[in-house]
Amino acid sequence: MYNRTPRRKGNRGARSLLLLFFMGMIAALCWFGYMRFIPSGEMVSPEYQTEYPIMVRGVEADRGAIVENNEVKLPLPVVQQVLGEDKPIRYEADSGSIVLTTANKVLHLKTDSLTATINQKPYNLTIAAEKTEDTVYIPAEPLKELYGLQVEFMEDTSVVTLLSAGDTVQLAEAIPEKGAAIRTEPTIRAPFIVKVPQADTVRIWEEQDGWLLVQNSSGLTGYMNKKDIKLTTISQVAEPASEPPFIAWKVLGNKINMTWEAVYERKIDTTKINSMQGLNVVSPTWFALADDKGTIKGKADPAYVKWAHQEGLQIWALFSNDFEPDRTTKALANADTRFSMIQQLIAFAKVYHLQGINIDFENVHTADKANFVQFVRELTPLLHEQGLVVSVDVTPKSNSEMWSLFLDRAALGGIVDYMMVMAYDEHWAASPKSGSVASLPWTESSLVRIMQEDGVPAGKLILSMPLYTRIWTEKKGEDGKVTVSSKAVGMERVKEIISTNKLTPKFDAAAGQNYVEYTEEGDLKRIWIEDDTSLKARVALVRKYDLAGVATWQRAFQTPAIWKTIDDAIKLRP
Repeated sequence: MYNRTPRRKGNRGARSLLLLFFMGMIAALCWFGYMRFIPSGEMVSPEYQTEYPIMVRGVEADRGAIVENNEVKLPLPVVQQVLGEDKPIRYEADSGSIVLTTANKVLHLKTDSLTATINQKPYNLTIAAEKTEDTVYIPAEPLKELYGLQVEFMEDTSVVTLLSAGDTVQLAEAIPEKGAAIRTEPTIRAPFIVKVPQADTVRIWEEQDGWLLVQNSSGLTGYMNKKDIKLTTISQVAEPASEPPFIAWKVLGNKINMTWEAVYERKIDTTKINSMQGLNVVSPTWFALADDKGTIKGKADPAYVKWAHQEGLQIWALFSNDFEPDRTTKALANADTRFSMIQQLIAFAKVYHLQGINIDFENVHTADKANFVQFVRELTPLLHEQGLVVSVDVTPKSNSEMWSLFLDRAALGGIVDYMMVMAYDEHWAASPKSGSVASLPWTESSLVRIMQEDGVPAGKLILSMPLYTRIWTEKKGEDGKVTVSSKAVGMERVKEIISTNKLTPKFDAAAGQNYVEYTEEGDLKRIWIEDDTSLKARVALVRKYDLAGVATWQRAFQTPAIWKTIDDAIKLRP
């Protein structure tokens, strides 16, 4: 008989735990291998938010399309997202008007109507724009014609794909003989939507952790393993056919030299106009907004037209809003009213043989900023089609609600041929402080800010200079307070005052011009003088920044000799 040593329960338990651990490890490795190397064989149908989903660079847009007889209508918000701000489309709910603009074309259409016009000519639509559930839908065809938007509709999948003009897209081919799967997520365990046959082409939109977001020829999108495809070529969406750009008139080897002709009640007696050396453009203030329906009143004079053309002068007639803000608000807010104004201006230009239109809208509500830009955007292509130069007057930048803030100088500068910077009234008629109408530093700063802050090219800017000044009267009251008033006068009147009072002008270096002061009936009179000195200094800025030219407000304030001064200063060479 012998003794047996009993087994310890603890050793048996440890071996069991170790066995379980190894079995778990094996299971985990198998699961990892399964998940890592065994692709899912589950096939699913793609799920979309709408009946006709829109794909933009492989991603479904938040709104779908409407399809009628295989013709596509696109939701305006998606179109604007794809095209960007440089290809604006305007919709006006009150009238149902939709306006599409390019540098050369303006297309007008309305919801629920097959009637449309492009540059005033009929444009045939096969399906109408419509408004459904607060979203406007636009036919795809005009978007392709104007902006080059490529719209693909796949009837078998109901998918609509949008591609912008100029887009470049990397193409690739499937490698595996059995085809390559497009999956719902960037993992082999995700279900697949479709298998791309070998050598079939897909578009590549982006890469993510070894997977590629692709789109097949039926418009279906998803993820393909990077190892399953090879890159081929890069395709580019064609730009729309375009007309030659409009070339604005300019003086070969010289600058534009324009003056405004202020026309009030009486017609201008051209026989009393002295020779104006170097002048090449006149802008008579002939046209103004008469009511909120867009009616334009005119004061054009055929005799003045004949005289100007005999003198070799171009006529860029001025069109103003009559400085009436409420009238302006209503006229600019409606597409039909804006179009009416444009048609009237074109008709005036034909009747009076004009070469350009100068737009001078002032005293405008800041809320009308976008509407004013839209008006200029619609007007410019149609005037260009008639061979007319388009210019717009802007004030120097300031915080004035009605005179400065409504001007989107950056947007306007991208549309018009020339921008007149009205660099005067630094100290205006009711200014509480006496000062120069346009000191040299202020003038230069006004130009530089528009070039730097708004990106308006120097070659589009015309420096508008005053031919008038103000006689400032500073009156001291019994309480010792000084009240300031002013009166605008022309250059000849200032010369008379200097001669009569035997004054000797002194140069004000801070203003960059000559200055005189004197007393009259106990009141201090102060004048910052506009003369050869001030005009030469301003023209020097035109040469310094290589601006398009100069303009002057207005001819009647001149002295005959000032035209030679301006012309010589423009042509001055270092």
